[in-house]
Amino acid sequence: MKKTAVLVIDFINEIVHPEGKIAKTAPYMQEHNTFAKANQVISLGRERQYPIIFVTVGFSEDYPECPVSSPVFQNAPKFGALKLGEWGTATHEALDKQPGDIDVIKHRVSAFYNTKLDAVLRAQGIERLILTGVSTDMAVQLTAREAHDRDYEVVIVEDACATADPNLQEVTVRALERIATVVTADKLNDFL
Repeated sequence: MKKTAVLVIDFINEIVHPEGKIAKTAPYMQEHNTFAKANQVISLGRERQYPIIFVTVGFSEDYPECPVSSPVFQNAPKFGALKLGEWGTATHEALDKQPGDIDVIKHRVSAFYNTKLDAVLRAQGIERLILTGVSTDMAVQLTAREAHDRDYEVVIVEDACATADPNLQEVTVRALERIATVVTADKLNDFL
């Protein structure tokens, strides 16, 4: 049996709450019941005693880690978005986050870039990652690709992931089938 962890990527208010400053995925998530599907994956992970790892993108008060040349992040300081320790970077209340879950802070798109994630996974002997999160075409995709290149088996739960554009969701998920197993939340238990 492979040692497995569940990654819950960027389900933070700023990105997924309708009042978030950059919440373009919020309508898609509501329409596709993404919170419920992500919680279904988290619940299965808890039943199987997998580590549950919540990944949060954010920056310190004065944005010293924020790349000014990045099309993704360059406007965060202008809008006062993605400040760590504020409502915007808190995990959305619909997600089943519990004491004992692992928190990873990131300052870029990938959950691996300059974070403690790989060290946490290696220390626990993790071989397989189950990915949920937003956005599918950015953070989920890049994390999946890096996980693959770091020799983790990658499982993407497509209906526990979201992006602002349904067409982009479909194209990204199909492209990721080359490096990952793609399942729905209802079929995840059968796969494991």
